[in-house]
Amino acid sequence: MKKVILAIAVLSLVACGGAKKPGIGEKYTVEQLTELNSEKIKEYYSDANIEEGKGMYEEGTVEKPYTKLYPDTPDELLITWKDENRTRIDDVRFSGNGKWKSDEGIKVGTSYETLNKLNEKEISFYGFGWDYSGAVMWNDGKLEKTNVQVFLAPENEAASKFYGDHLIEASPEEISELDLKVQTVMLINDN
Repeated sequence: MKKVILAIAVLSLVACGGAKKPGIGEKYTVEQLTELNSEKIKEYYSDANIEEGKGMYEEGTVEKPYTKLYPDTPDELLITWKDENRTRIDDVRFSGNGKWKSDEGIKVGTSYETLNKLNEKEISFYGFGWDYSGAVMWNDGKLEKTNVQVFLAPENEAASKFYGDHLIEASPEEISELDLKVQTVMLINDN
């Protein structure tokens, strides 16, 4: 009898494509999305008022299909796809101060200090005011292999030396004065 039940369970997983419906605490965790295709996302996020279309990405050089969940709300999330049929996610990103987070708990508003603690090594970041404004470098810390990229923004006024396409060199006091917070979280799907 146990063998029959095990065989039915395995067949059920195979028939469903192996993807499980997100559990209560997982629904707003971006990593679990990468195993889903567009149809599964529509099924699991039926309340998301989903929008689909095509847009220009990577500094306006590449057109990709996209899916938006919860558009025009704090929970808005953008998915770009590797293929026209929306079967393989390219990346997932969010900038709203909603429910989304990474497996490590990184969300919009996470502080610079918290990122350093999570990374277990000091991070560095690029200047502001350009396409990759505030992009964080994990510097071979714990978060290097997570495929999570974050972009910081200052809560306080930033001097001109903090703007532009270059790694920022500043004292701990200058960085503290900026009061840096995560503005955007992006998960790159390398599958």
